[in-house]
Amino acid sequence: MEQIIQLHDKQFKPFIDSSKIQDAILALAQKINTTYEGKNPVFIGVLNGSFLFTADLVRHFNGDCEVSFMKMASYEGTSTTGIVNELIGLNLDIKDREVIILEDIVDTGNTLEKLFHELKKKQPKSLAIATLLFKPKAYQKDIPVDYVAMEVGNEFLVGYGLDYDGLGRNLKDIYIIC
Repeated sequence: MEQIIQLHDKQFKPFIDSSKIQDAILALAQKINTTYEGKNPVFIGVLNGSFLFTADLVRHFNGDCEVSFMKMASYEGTSTTGIVNELIGLNLDIKDREVIILEDIVDTGNTLEKLFHELKKKQPKSLAIATLLFKPKAYQKDIPVDYVAMEVGNEFLVGYGLDYDGLGRNLKDIYIIC
């Protein structure tokens, strides 16, 4: 892993290396493979942050599946605004389909709650949530997070899809603010 990095006005230090991330995704994919064996689920990645997680997880899925994306936004800098905006909607019919929402990180749950209720209106057969990172101490909602690759504290993280004002998504490891 690299040493301390600078993104805009903040410094970040190594937190989770890429091999641990990949091991956690593989373990998560194995659970999803067991549950969805013989089914044709739709994976819905939440942009921008989940693009790497979505790609890596779907590569480990053993059956037929479809992939789509939605873009939601609720962050400015290092904190949530509390307001969730849908920037790009779903362009796929999910009625009577098995649907798995793929999140890079679940913290307060505001984005997840809005997305979950929007997708429920489209009448999927089932709707599950999978996340790379889960912040249980920050989570404020009652919607169950079905698949969690790793639990983390309430610190601000960047890398592997996570950003700080647009920077850091391309880092292969995850960094924590200094």
